[in-house]
Amino acid sequence: MTLYSEDMTDEAARDARQDRPDTDDLDFWSFVDLANHRLATEYGFRHQLATEVLLTLNRASNIVTYDLEAAVHRPHGLSWSAFRLLFVTWLAGPLEPKRAAVLSGMSRAAVSNLVKTLVADGLLDRSPDARDGRSVRLSLTDQGHARMVEVFRVHNEREHEWASVLTDTEQRILVMLLDKLITNRDQFDVRGRN
Repeated sequence: MTLYSEDMTDEAARDARQDRPDTDDLDFWSFVDLANHRLATEYGFRHQLATEVLLTLNRASNIVTYDLEAAVHRPHGLSWSAFRLLFVTWLAGPLEPKRAAVLSGMSRAAVSNLVKTLVADGLLDRSPDARDGRSVRLSLTDQGHARMVEVFRVHNEREHEWASVLTDTEQRILVMLLDKLITNRDQFDVRGRN
């Protein structure tokens, strides 16, 4: 694999390496600028704005998710995945594990593994489906319900802290734009759980 475009001369490639900033001085935004510049000039990639949008989207998602898990969920004895499964079961349950996977954005295997732990912890109940004996339904136990009310109170306050840097209008625009991004994915072959 070559590090530089085959169209570049050895001298141009050497100059490109020398012009790079010291990586110790990079922050996220200067990295995005560097990445976009190199992708365009050294490799000829044309869609720098798309790269910036998705790098920023992933970065924001990772930062917020990590913060919520570290500040809210872990102190309450939950992982981010456990919270997501309990959250959809709390508000949409009882429901089948397959539906819980779709709503939580997890794989069925991940839900199956989490269910075992959450049942053992006394937060989730797994019972046979009254309509279909081959299937099961997930629901919160009384302890699980009380835990979700307690955890979500803290979670919702943390959500508010994050979102309050945007005006109500900006928040609605962001939701609208993210919805547009997600709902228009059928225009190309998207791979994903849901």
